[in-house]
Amino acid sequence: MTADGTYPSVHSAVEAWRTWLSNERRVSDNTVLAYIRDIKAFFTFVGRHLGAPPSLRDLETLTTTDFRAYLAERSSRRLARTSTARAMATLRSFFRFLDKRDLAHNAAIFAIRTPKLPKPVPKPLSENEAAKSIDCATDLSNEGWIGLRDTALFLFLYGCGLRIGEALALNRHDAPRGDVISILGKGKKDRIVPVLPAVIEAISAYLNACPYDLKGEDPLFVGAQGKRLNPGVVQRQMRKVRSLLALPETATPHALRHSFATHLLAGGGDLRTIQELLGHASLSTTQRYTDVDVARLSAVHRNAHPRAKR
Repeated sequence: MTADGTYPSVHSAVEAWRTWLSNERRVSDNTVLAYIRDIKAFFTFVGRHLGAPPSLRDLETLTTTDFRAYLAERSSRRLARTSTARAMATLRSFFRFLDKRDLAHNAAIFAIRTPKLPKPVPKPLSENEAAKSIDCATDLSNEGWIGLRDTALFLFLYGCGLRIGEALALNRHDAPRGDVISILGKGKKDRIVPVLPAVIEAISAYLNACPYDLKGEDPLFVGAQGKRLNPGVVQRQMRKVRSLLALPETATPHALRHSFATHLLAGGGDLRTIQELLGHASLSTTQRYTDVDVARLSAVHRNAHPRAKR
């Protein structure tokens, strides 16, 4: 038995799957960690279900009833449907990997259908809220350079439509100087994003005030100790902004990226261009922003049309 409570053959299969996800599928580190948590949670359930940690042979003999029992157990714990949908996607990926590597074969998992989830509509800030959030960031800390850092980072997310991870992964030599910047996004795919002069100016102001002599491979955005800035710190700073401006809980750092796309669309940007700027693999992902814009137009129409007021 291995330290994680599985048989060596199962442990080896999970490690091979992890390597395949990272190296061949190029799945992000955070997603791989989530998948591993899901598969370990499943093994824990199966261990209770069968009375012992599962072997590869046990995994082969699981039936649709066993998998439905897993879904029922998750439902009894009131876990989010989105979490359960991801957990089932994890199982399908793992069992598909076992099948292709001829390690174990079980078609029952592919007969299980989880409820289809409604696609969430992005929740952007208004133009005024986005501007105030960025201006407000300067006053979040008693340390002047940290205030400039937060302003630069928030403006970067909003002005270029970056994900937090994309911005925080940049090094000092990646700091934008010209009209565009190369971003390594999901799936380790590069994309070129235009950079506004205001973004360049804000990042330069932060770097000039930063007490650390950042060079080359050093992180572009650093925390109080000079280490690469943690996403949790960015989330915390945005919570302060929400409190100061009385914004809803949907006002997160990622909402600045949503705002970037929504405001471009409202300003006449076409979906294909916005898709490229956001680094979406599928246009259907970008099309969610049309739902936001239609909802905004409908609200304006209801509030402004004389007949709607009767």
